[in-house]
Amino acid sequence: MEDAFRFADPLGPERMIHIHKPSVGLRAIVVIDNVAAGPSIGGARMAADVSLEECVRLARAMTLKNAAAGLAHGGGKSVVFADPAMPVADKERLIRAFARALADESGYIVGPDMGTDERCMAWVKDEIGRAVGLPREIGGIPLDEIGATGFGLAVAAEIAQDYCDVRLEGARVAIQGFGAVGRHAARFLARKGAVVVAASDSRGTIANPDGLDIDSLAMLKAEGRGVTELGRATKGGRDAIIDVDCDIWIPAARPDVIDDRNVGRLKARLVLQGANIPITRAAEERLHGRGVLSVPDFIANAGGVICAAIEYHGGTESQALAAIEDRLRFNTRAVLEQARANRESPRAAAETLAEERVRAAMALRRFG
Repeated sequence: MEDAFRFADPLGPERMIHIHKPSVGLRAIVVIDNVAAGPSIGGARMAADVSLEECVRLARAMTLKNAAAGLAHGGGKSVVFADPAMPVADKERLIRAFARALADESGYIVGPDMGTDERCMAWVKDEIGRAVGLPREIGGIPLDEIGATGFGLAVAAEIAQDYCDVRLEGARVAIQGFGAVGRHAARFLARKGAVVVAASDSRGTIANPDGLDIDSLAMLKAEGRGVTELGRATKGGRDAIIDVDCDIWIPAARPDVIDDRNVGRLKARLVLQGANIPITRAAEERLHGRGVLSVPDFIANAGGVICAAIEYHGGTESQALAAIEDRLRFNTRAVLEQARANRESPRAAAETLAEERVRAAMALRRFG
């Protein structure tokens, strides 16, 4: 087993929970990073290749995200080692067992993430009464359905254009990961005049410099098909999305898709981080050195968790969307102003802002 304490620092993690239920084939990890501001909120990610390190890094990203968004919640995350495409009955059995294992962990509120959705959260809610991102039928605000994270990315883009040489009207957008986040980002950015010229998923990449039909793409994905089935577009491997000539590049899939080996291939002038930890720190510094504006993940993609927090405290969909717009506008501008004033990267400015808020919350709590 990995030495869990190698991940520890003054902010956390507070607890790491390893779950193993051989009778149902369940293997999972939960990391509760910091709860100084309140119980942690973080998604349950399901994939065959998740890891403890990924879970720890994602939990910290949630701590910073929730703090930056001014939420009364800390950060946590969970990963379930399984194929999300398994039969529904098997998935339900696994998720329900996962939820029961967390019945007494009141410091962690489960939300949807890659490989899980509103229905999965309904199963969690039914087992332990503690989940967010629920279906409307049981009082939730289905954040994936309304596109909360994608909406927030479009708001962040609107602010970011004041800090770089990109204008949304006519901007060419490439989206790596045309899923729950990517497809809604495409929709909301198109409303602001941007043109989606490329998209990718796990099966490949499609590109058309004149623009893609995003409604047809969304329909393909809803039917469980790949983006490469769209007609009138150039097709390539899934990593071909990195080479697309564009103004705005949005990573909206897995961690570390951009690193030292491929960052030089990016041609965009603005990067909006729709996924959590999609770019390594070294690659992000290289982008900054080239004059590419990269809005950090826990600032740009906070729409989903803001929506989740509003739902958890009894708010409505309209209140959630208003809160996303208000907080994304304020925080994006605050971070980019500080980065400009201090001549530092947006990542450095964002971490300073968020960590100061976490430490301030910790100073008000008694630990022990």
